[in-house]
Amino acid sequence: MFSRAELDAAQRLVHAVMPPTPAYAWPLLERRYGLTVVVKHENHTPIGAFKVRGGIVYLDRLKRERPAVRGIVSATRGNHGQSLAFAAGHAGLPLAIVVPHGNSVEKNAAMRAFGAELIEHGRDFDEARERAAEIAAERGYEFVPSFHRDLVLGVATYALELFTAHPDIDVLYAPVGLGSGICGLIAARDLLGLRTRIVGVVPKNADAYALSFAAGEVVPVNRLATFADGTAVRIPSAEALAIIRAGAERIVTVTEDAIAEAIRVYWSDTHNAAEGAGAVALAALAGEAARLAGAKAAVILSGQNIDRPLMHAVLGGATPAPG
Repeated sequence: MFSRAELDAAQRLVHAVMPPTPAYAWPLLERRYGLTVVVKHENHTPIGAFKVRGGIVYLDRLKRERPAVRGIVSATRGNHGQSLAFAAGHAGLPLAIVVPHGNSVEKNAAMRAFGAELIEHGRDFDEARERAAEIAAERGYEFVPSFHRDLVLGVATYALELFTAHPDIDVLYAPVGLGSGICGLIAARDLLGLRTRIVGVVPKNADAYALSFAAGEVVPVNRLATFADGTAVRIPSAEALAIIRAGAERIVTVTEDAIAEAIRVYWSDTHNAAEGAGAVALAALAGEAARLAGAKAAVILSGQNIDRPLMHAVLGGATPAPG
């Protein structure tokens, strides 16, 4: 997808805006699971999620190549939109973001606070994405997809940080939304010549990527029933799927109860907040810990942007209803 020189340049660009995020091996996680567990804390970014990196790189390229662009528009469940809002604010560009009805109240508020015009449309991400494309045509804005080379290049900078600090990771669990994060991990691992096994993770109730990985082609699903909204994708990206099938060992699914328990474990063992999508990787590791004895594992805590009522319910022992 890109060269080591391009990745290094992207890292310099990102680090000019934000510092590297930490990667800690928490002792309580090691005690709980019986192995070293490194957590890459992408919840420690200016938007509380990994996607800010992609927005920084995408907007930098866009402003250099198309300085007269009128504005940008995209669809999101939250973190992609916050990323673009953060970067568009720095670039001085108007931004419209389309979210589905019933989207996270607090993520919506954060996007508005970063300067986005927020538009609600449709029942899920895919319907919001269709409306965003229409708005792009109506206004002459650039439509920003949720999967794009610039976005992958940007988020791959967290993978470069992780693999530089911990080149000896045996197996790494990564959440899969539309795919930029795991594709960035695959690209960085390969550029560094490492042998880390990468396992993608999706909710059992939003398993389009797991089905597609097994089938070798895009398999859409008609219904999503997960509170991990950052992984709630009905139609996988064919481009992302090809990269994942070539570079990931497998994709596993986790239950809603397992995701909720992983959020509780993050809070009790590390005192970090995790949103649903941010906890799926730890949920998968927890389910496979018995067979990982002696390994050095890593998980991506991709975001912390969970609404207060959901967090209250989870910490009280409940599993939230699907978003």
